[in-house]
Amino acid sequence: MREEALAAAECVACQVNADEDRYDELGARLTRRPPSAAVTVARGSSDHAAGYFAYLSLVRGGHLVTSLPMSSVTLYRAPINAAELLVVSISQSGRSPDLCVPLERFRAGGATTVAFVNETSSPLAGAAEWVMPLHAGTERSVAATKSFICSLVAGARLLANWSGDAELRGAVRDLPAALREACTQDWTSAIEVLKDSQRIMVIGRGTGLAIAQEAALKFKETCGIQAEAFSSAEVRHGPMALVEEGYPMLVFAPRGPAQADLLALARDMRERGAHVLVAAPADVGERQLTLSKSLLPDLDPIAAIQSFYLMVESLARARGLDPDTPRHLQKVTSTL
Repeated sequence: MREEALAAAECVACQVNADEDRYDELGARLTRRPPSAAVTVARGSSDHAAGYFAYLSLVRGGHLVTSLPMSSVTLYRAPINAAELLVVSISQSGRSPDLCVPLERFRAGGATTVAFVNETSSPLAGAAEWVMPLHAGTERSVAATKSFICSLVAGARLLANWSGDAELRGAVRDLPAALREACTQDWTSAIEVLKDSQRIMVIGRGTGLAIAQEAALKFKETCGIQAEAFSSAEVRHGPMALVEEGYPMLVFAPRGPAQADLLALARDMRERGAHVLVAAPADVGERQLTLSKSLLPDLDPIAAIQSFYLMVESLARARGLDPDTPRHLQKVTSTL
């Protein structure tokens, strides 16, 4: 897991220098024939990447992207009108039927189907009209790291071409540098706080919410910690009733419109007795964990999860667990 997480910057460098004509062509297609709606089809970490793509598409491009309710096509056979839809599926392996079956049906119904997939000879790639390779290389670890980061980048690339966003396109190309810097951030202080924890809340908001969701999943997968992710707004509606003296919380507070609220929540939770770890840029005095910056605040969450992955891998080992072989899990999960 650690080796693969550290390789993410070079995988992203490979991706952003590949398939430019393909992204240009798809962007031009979406401009000529704007989709009536857009949906994502994904599971697990890939669904978190889809959530980031959806939020980024809305706040930067004004495109409303929704997540397909899973099982609606495979089990309930919902009569969805696929004509003029944009359907984006995300997967490392591309082998799960709950992704392939919906994409096949959407394509047959006239949708523009896109697969962000690492294994380009997979059934998912075969089901899609547009195959966008992740270029993450072989990923042996059960816990996805570099493929997740490459999925985030692929979504940002698609949006940049779909919306004609030259600023975003340039910032995406600079991401390898931000990821390399993120690998040098020292997050070891979190290990002492969390090595004996049995539960944790992970907080994000806006473009950072998907990163909080991914972090919570990795706490569960690799460390056996019961982790839940919430928006800083959502947590005030009920979940904060769980907070008691010493309750651990990790708050991702990257740059952007949501940062002030995230920091305010962190202060409030500390007053209630929680043990709060704030991950924020170096100029935020309240931070315990430092986040690297990219060229655009909307891309900062990508660097944030890079630093987190290295910490959580070490945390698992500090808890006496092997993050490379989490119990009960396997690399490919086949569901409908």
